[in-house]
Parts: sequence; structure tokens; C-alpha cells
Amino acid sequence: MSGRVLILGGTAEARALAAELQGAGIAVVSSLAGRVARPRLPVGEVRIGGFGGTEGLATWLREHAVAAVVDATHPFAQRISASAATAAAATGTPLLRLERPGWTAGSGDHWTWVDDLDEAARAVNAAAARRVLVTSGRQGLAAFAALDAWCLIRCVDPPDAPLPRAHQVVLDRGPYTLAGERALLREHEVDLLVTKDSGGDHTAPKLQAAREAGIEVVVVRRPPRPVTSTVADVARAAAWAVAQVSG
Repeated sequence: MSGRVLILGGTAEARALAAELQGAGIAVVSSLAGRVARPRLPVGEVRIGGFGGTEGLATWLREHAVAAVVDATHPFAQRISASAATAAAATGTPLLRLERPGWTAGSGDHWTWVDDLDEAARAVNAAAARRVLVTSGRQGLAAFAALDAWCLIRCVDPPDAPLPRAHQVVLDRGPYTLAGERALLREHEVDLLVTKDSGGDHTAPKLQAAREAGIEVVVVRRPPRPVTSTVADVARAAAWAVAQVSG
């Protein structure tokens, strides 16, 4: 086998894929954006930080004998996915998107879908919520700075100002349990939840807890992605990557 696979990572799926390919004897480099202070590291070689834009990524692909790229970034990491699509096309490098399925509302859910965090803040005001759990990450919280509602902000690293006038920050990372999410909503008397459509099981228990409590959920839709081949599970991504390297 020749060449290596670049995994644009930072997700549980990316870490699982790196382990799968390492086990198959494939040379793997996992790239992390470096936005989390203490990231969970995958097995194998890891690089942290940006490539210097699309041209920088294209140069890196050429200089490091990359046989294939798997974009396994977070569903909201829009910029790096766009760069990957352009750089892969410019260098003739095969590209696959590994993306977990989004969430779907079920019976008993009270969801309001919005396109971005600014619209999410307007939805919070429209709902006249008093106590809001915000789980949209530490970036973009300025959209909620003018809210009158009290906000419980949960994120991995400390967020930057501006923040809601009345708030509390909880530093934590998933996976979360249903019992823990029930207790969090109850303890803080949350009457509305704001989340992004991240998908997956690690952070889904909050949705079930909200359903059980009759709490409204404001869900931010995923941003548009470049059109590329996409799979939803690690096994299919691993098989594709092995085929690119060995073919």
C-alpha cells in the first residue's frame, strides 16, 4: 500500500476511523482545528491547526503524498469542508465526507427549526422563555447577548464575551447521560433548549429529557455543504479509504 489518508477530524467518527485504518495498516494523519484546549486525540499521527486556507491545504496534499481525504469534521465546520472540496478538486485527490445523520423530531417533541444563531435568539424571545439552556457551543454566543432570559451556557472551553446579561457557564463535554440531562433541566428550571443539529448519540439525551419535560427546543439547521460523496458510518468510510490507498 502507498500513500496516506488525511482525516479532517475532531469528531468521534473521525477518531473511530483513524483507529480502523491504523488497524488495517494504513498511514493516517488526523488534522484538528485546534479550537478546543484539550481535544480528544485519535491514534496515529496528529496535526493541530489550520493549513493556511484552501491553497495551503492543496499544497499540503501535494507535499505529503496524500492518497485520499476523509472530511469527518463537525456538521457545522463549514469553512474547512469548503476548503477540502476545492483543494481536493485542484489536486485530483479523492474526497469522501463522513457525516453522522442529523436529528429528527419525534412524537412529543416541540421543535422550532432556525437557520442560524441570530434566528435562534429571536425564537427564544418569541417563546417568552425565562430560563434557557444553550448548547450551541462557545462560538457565536454574541447572538444571545441581548436576551432578557437567564441562560445556562454549556460548552467545552470558556466562552468569550459578549454573553447574555444573566447567565451561568457550565464547562462539560459529552457523551451525556439521560439521567444527567434530566437532572440538569430540573435543577436549573429550564423552560427552553437551544441546540445545533449536531446529530449522533453523544449529545442526544438532552432531546429526550426535553421531550419528557415538555420543553420547547430551538434547533439550528446544518449549513450547506459542498456536493461530494458522503457516507454516514465509519465502516463504509474505512472501506472506501482502503480502496483508495490500495488501488
